[in-house]
Formats: sequence, C-alpha cells, structure tokens
Amino acid sequence: MADLQKITPFLWFDGRAQEAAEFYVSIFPDSRIVNSSPLPGVQAEGAALVSFVLAGQGFTALDGGPMFQFSPAISFVINCETQEEIDHYWFGLSKEGAQQPGGWVEDKFGLSWQISPVQLESLLAANPDKVMEALLQMKRIDLAALETAANGE
Repeated sequence: MADLQKITPFLWFDGRAQEAAEFYVSIFPDSRIVNSSPLPGVQAEGAALVSFVLAGQGFTALDGGPMFQFSPAISFVINCETQEEIDHYWFGLSKEGAQQPGGWVEDKFGLSWQISPVQLESLLAANPDKVMEALLQMKRIDLAALETAANGE
C-alpha cells in the first residue's frame, strides 16, 4: 500500500483551480497534475477539483466560489539553496503577482509564498542585527548581501 500523506494543503479558488495547478506545476520540479474532475452545480464557473504534486508534496485545489479569498496569514515557504533557485521561484511566482519585502511574493491567484535561503538561520545566528537589517531592506533575497551582513561587513 502506498504511503498516505498525513497533511495535504487544500486550496480554495473561484473558477481558477485548474489554471492555478497548471501554473504551479510549471514552476516546481518533481511536479504534476494527478487528477482533475469537473464539479457540476458549484458556484464557480468551470468548477473543478484538482489533485496535484509540487516538489513531491501533494495539494488539492477546489473551485468553491467567491466566498473565500487567500490572505498572507497562510503562506508556503520554499527553502532554496542557491541564488539561482531563489530567483527562479521569486520571478516565477511573482509574475502577474506582487513582490513583498523579506522574500515574500503573492502570486497572481493571491496565494503567499516565502522564498527563503536554507542558510538564513545560520546567517542570523552569526550576526542577527546586521542580517535582519539587510533582510528587511530587501524584497528579492540577495544571498550574497546576507552573507556579507553575517560577516559584519
């Protein structure tokens, strides 16, 4: 029997679940749409229930109608190892969306993402005040600038 994922993010859309799943799958490696089923009689036009995988993590998207919207109170963190990876997700997810301070983006569907270097915790430990000061001045994370701040420069 296949391993069951204990927790699956369930995202509510208004007629754009299929479009959102296709968008996310285009950005993340090891990603695919697993299943898409129409939902007749649901308030959202073109309503669907879509199961998809992003970087090995299962998600479900539902077209449930206009009554619920995303907010930054819920976000997904993308742990990145290189500046190239940071830039890939930053520019990919913020296309037609909004770029926010400190490595946050809001995509074109209103979902919030935190693009974060895996080194951030150790950089903050090395020089918390300077690294935090540098981080708060950035929108897109500049890993070299954070490393410079961690070194006290």
